[in-house]
Amino acid sequence: MIITKTPFRMSFFGGGTDMENYFRENGGAVLSTSFDKYCYVTVRHLPRFFDYSTELSYSRIERVTEVDDINHPAVREAMKMLDMHEIRLTYEADLPARSGLGTSSSFAVGMLNAFHALKGKYADKKKLANEAIFLERVLCNEAGGWQDQIAASYGGFNRINFNADGYEVLPVIISPERKKQLNENLMMFFTGFTRFSAAVQQANHLGTKDKTAHLKEMYSLVDDAEKVLTDKNVNLDDFGRLLDHNWRLKRQIGSAVSTDSIDELYERGIQAGAIGGKLLGAGGGGFLVFYVQPEKKEAVKNTMKDLMYIPFKFETSGTQVIHYTPETYIPRDEEEV
Repeated sequence: MIITKTPFRMSFFGGGTDMENYFRENGGAVLSTSFDKYCYVTVRHLPRFFDYSTELSYSRIERVTEVDDINHPAVREAMKMLDMHEIRLTYEADLPARSGLGTSSSFAVGMLNAFHALKGKYADKKKLANEAIFLERVLCNEAGGWQDQIAASYGGFNRINFNADGYEVLPVIISPERKKQLNENLMMFFTGFTRFSAAVQQANHLGTKDKTAHLKEMYSLVDDAEKVLTDKNVNLDDFGRLLDHNWRLKRQIGSAVSTDSIDELYERGIQAGAIGGKLLGAGGGGFLVFYVQPEKKEAVKNTMKDLMYIPFKFETSGTQVIHYTPETYIPRDEEEV
């Protein structure tokens, strides 16, 4: 039996520039962190006592005899890609899916990590990120960028650069005290709305020519935000001001980024004292994060009292195998020979 633990991610700047059709031509970068909310994937070989050969348990339960009959596209395509058979897979998570935290990509990374471990093989973070990108963007043909799979695999607070050759992951060098202060100044709330990121991406048509100017400006904010974090002489509150500028830019990119309800919630947070913030993910719902000075946190929490407040801490590990019990598995066709 294998159990993997994979973090969710919080993206601050550069979202949209991680779309392949954009960064291959224009370059791109994102500034993001993983944090201490996780998804867990348990995988083992299914004993041959049943009239089905594969069992999946996520928001629904699937029992099938043929891999091609699996409804969940990521599980189906991953099993075919890595030649997996006769398994029981269980998924559970600390936070809901379709909420702007890269949950589907964290699941993809954690599942692939578990599959490799079940085969007795080690897959490094680069391999897992690359395979998850290929799985979601090519095999499942889902719209979206590359940052979620990379963040879930590598973990930590990173700048991820994208170019014609692919990507590179650069940890942001920030003092422990400053990083702790940033963490404490960020407040996250669940709006209660969920949506499919791929659907939002398609609605917004990110990467098309008329969005290029906005995306280039959002790209430039990655440099500005990184400087705020790494230069101890710069006021950390500038990070919040940049978040506000970035969010107002992002809202101009597509009609599906925000809604009247989200806009009203955001402005309530600002009126209560937040310096800036954003909706996490592609847009349309999920989690709002605000940058708030310590003395204003109680006022922001009060004005958002009808939303669920989610405390969190940055994490640095990325996807991990947290339980490993090897199994002897003989494929059915070999056993019958």
